Formats: sequence, C-alpha cells, structure tokens
Amino acid sequence: MVPCLRLDGHPADGTSRRVTLVPARTPLASDPVSDPLEQALAQVDGWGAEHAAAAVVGPSGVLAMHGDATRSFRWASVTKLLTAWTVLGATDRGLLALDDPAGPEGATVRHLLAHASGLSFEGAPVLAPPGRRRIYSNPGYDLLGALVAQRSGGSGGSGGTFEDVLRSTVLDPLGMRATTMVGRPSEGLHGPLADLAAFAGELLRPTLLEPATAVAATAVAFPGLVGVLPGVGRFDPLDWGLGPEVRSTKTPHWTGRRNSPGTVGHFGGAGTFLWADPAVDIALVCLTDRDFDTWALDAWPRISDAVVEATGSRSVPSAPRR
Repeated sequence: MVPCLRLDGHPADGTSRRVTLVPARTPLASDPVSDPLEQALAQVDGWGAEHAAAAVVGPSGVLAMHGDATRSFRWASVTKLLTAWTVLGATDRGLLALDDPAGPEGATVRHLLAHASGLSFEGAPVLAPPGRRRIYSNPGYDLLGALVAQRSGGSGGSGGTFEDVLRSTVLDPLGMRATTMVGRPSEGLHGPLADLAAFAGELLRPTLLEPATAVAATAVAFPGLVGVLPGVGRFDPLDWGLGPEVRSTKTPHWTGRRNSPGTVGHFGGAGTFLWADPAVDIALVCLTDRDFDTWALDAWPRISDAVVEATGSRSVPSAPRR
C-alpha cells in the first residue's frame, strides 16, 4: 500500500500534533499521474539515489508525497533547524537568552545560531571577530546543544542530554517519534519523511515558539554579512536567520528561481533539504541517500520550481496564522 499523509492540526489543549499514515489504493503502472504536485515530486526517482522520498506540506497538512514516508534517512545539517528550535524554545522558557555569552570571546547564543560567531566550519579555530563574517559552523551548533543540555540540568546535573531536551520540547510535541539523534546536534538526526513533514508544518505555522521568537528565527540576523554557503558559493550578503537560511536574492541557489526571497530552510550533505516559502504558503521536504554534490544544484532548483508552479494549479487549504 502507498501511504498518504495527513498532518493533524495542533489542538488547543496542547496535545501532540500527529502525522497519520492513511492507506491508499496501490497505483497501477498504467495509472496516469495527473496531479501536478505528484508529477513534480516524481522527479526524485531520477536523482540517482538508491532511496528517495519527498513531500509537499501546506498549512493544513501534507498535500502530496512520493516514496516511502516511513523509511529512516540521515538528515545531516537539516538537523540544525530542529536544534535551533530547541535553543529558541529554551529562550522562551527563560533557560537562556539570545544575548548570553557563548562560544568565542565576544560571541553570544544569537551569533552561534546565525553562523556569525567567527568559528570555523569544523574544529576550534576562530577565523573572525563575532558579527563580522558569516562563517558556517558545525561546532557552533554543537556548543549550543551542550549549553541547552547544561541549562536544562544535564551534563552532571539531574537532567539529561541534549536529545532529551530536543525530544521533550520539539520531537514529541510534533509527533516525531521515529526520529533519533545519532551523533552531534549539528548534524545527527535520522528519521523518516513523515516526521520531517511534521516539522515543515511547524515552519509554516509555528506552535512551539512564542510569536516574536518565531518571527526572529526567520528574519535576517546580522544583515549584510559576507560569507560562503558550503557547496554553493560565496554571497554578499549571505543572509541567515536564527537557524534557517534566508533565501533572499542568492543566485545560484539550491532552492528554485520561483521561490520568494522570504523562503527559509536548510539542506544537508546527506542529500536532504527542507524549505518553507511564505509567499506560496507551502513547504517542500526531500530526503535521499545520495550525498550532496553538483547534481543537487541542478535537481533541487528544478523540483522546487515545479512544486511552486504546481501550487498555482490547485487549491491549497489554508490555516490561520498564529
């Protein structure tokens, strides 16, 4: 059976949002694929990956999907979106503040979230003073994970690990129970399409963060910083929020030409990505087991443009913004 996905709304009583797999009729080889979104998602079959799955998410749930929604994939740096949400949730609960010192001298939680601390891509070197350059940094997010665990009572206290905090504040509330942390807060999540689709819904209609915090997460932090987007190129500016990359007018880019400048998201070196575009009010999730390379910079913009174009040919159910 090919599962269809429905993303349940977040109830007013605070209980978990759930992604429900609803069996559908198994399609026959002779069946025409008439839905433009389903046609667009079928592009993943030509990407040369052993396994690939994709979904388009709207405010009220999953609009279309292709591939196995329950197979676990390595998300790589897409993990940073959920790590950022965990950190931002901790600021809402008063466990830490965005301007608390963190990382290199003079840097703060805000700098680490926005890749503006000066820390290098890997390792301990500091390459620039805080707030001067956009230097994409995995260690910065690992430091954030350790800080959240410590402030939540872990690292020798009565609490647990960063994964414990992530699970109790992000994964479980969104019903992402098949997702696990295997390694670092910067890149360690593994999980299925169904779970990442639930988080895509959260990007479109945040429920876990205070409204002002959610707005800050997707706004450009430290505007005007020059930087290099690994695997893509140097940009002036390289716009970034407090976790998500902000597309702005970057060219070339891993999203599509039809994506709006306000599109936010992240991609991972495992051949994975998630973007949410407020202009069309949809999100696209793609998971593969083919590592990111030049193939992705051709394939991902094409599927992104096809999905944005296809949304114009069907009615997308809306949900009120918080």
